[in-house]
Amino acid sequence: MVKCTFITLGALKEDYLSRAVEEYKKRLSSFAEITEVNLKDEKLLTESDAEVASALEKEADAILAKIPDGAYTVALCVEGKEYSSEAFADLIGSACDTQGKLCFIIGSSYGLSPRVKQKANARISFSKLTFPHGLMRVILLEQVYRAFTILKGKKYHK
Repeated sequence: MVKCTFITLGALKEDYLSRAVEEYKKRLSSFAEITEVNLKDEKLLTESDAEVASALEKEADAILAKIPDGAYTVALCVEGKEYSSEAFADLIGSACDTQGKLCFIIGSSYGLSPRVKQKANARISFSKLTFPHGLMRVILLEQVYRAFTILKGKKYHK
């Protein structure tokens, strides 16, 4: 079975989002072994450029330490490539065939360090719109679930 790791920064505060995350993790579990790694985001005092850069580097250290060896790594970032659901499924299918392990990374509200982006095999964006981080977790899990249903020929994705 494929192993999927989801690395996220910051805590989910809203109960409805936590329930949605749990629902999609449950659905995904029929296609993949799911590991969720929730890391603490760095708190900033001033949000100066230097402070943000320093925080991103500290977060990068934590993220990079949690990426499973040999995993096909996907970083979510605004400058990433946008995919249709079918193309995203193809990306996941190819990664599963070649590596058998996937790792998805959602950074903090300040994004991801260039080091994390460089380590990633793919950088993707789900939209030019900005989403709250908690909601993005739900969207990511739902889209990964949708990708697996496409790959398996299930009707969910229609």
